[in-house]
Amino acid sequence: MRPWSGTPVLEGSLVRLEPLSSRHADDLALAAEEDRSSYDFTLVPRADEVTGYLQAQFTRIEQGVAPYAQIRRADGRAVGCTAYLDPRFWPGPDDLHAIEIGFTWLGASAQGSGINAEAKLLLMGHAFETLGAARVDLKTDARNQRSRRAIEALGATFEGVLRNWSKSWAPGEEDRLRDSAMYSVIASEWPAVKRGLTARLAGRTASPA
Repeated sequence: MRPWSGTPVLEGSLVRLEPLSSRHADDLALAAEEDRSSYDFTLVPRADEVTGYLQAQFTRIEQGVAPYAQIRRADGRAVGCTAYLDPRFWPGPDDLHAIEIGFTWLGASAQGSGINAEAKLLLMGHAFETLGAARVDLKTDARNQRSRRAIEALGATFEGVLRNWSKSWAPGEEDRLRDSAMYSVIASEWPAVKRGLTARLAGRTASPA
């Protein structure tokens, strides 16, 4: 059995991460149709694509993806998604060595609210402290400066750009590969990263959007 089987709900003060479900579809359709100007390089469905998006994520579960809905605690609405993916094992088949956090997006009203930072705090905390990971990966389109700044603000270390590394999600590039900017946090760095994120979130509480 893989270590993330039975993916748990992860609770914060701003966000609750729930295993992604069809019941989140209506909220996600609304969130996805807020200001979309930050989605130039990100996979975010249109409202009428949410059902297909959810089905694709459910299919990816068999490939090791553990998708989450990001629930804003202030109003109980799903305002975006995120996931664990690409688990790697060593030396045994159930010894998790590394895992990636990705497939992340938030509706415009949830951006800049602290939800992203707290979601990463919850996901990295679970990966390091419960799953026993030695490393958490984060990557983004190398052209996505907004995403790169957000990842760096988490305390992750930039490791370089891998050329033609993964599928491009930019409009009009459906059949192209992108260069990916690679970042990581390793277990020995986690206590300092955790302190930094905790301090950054200090004083924030859930309030109506």
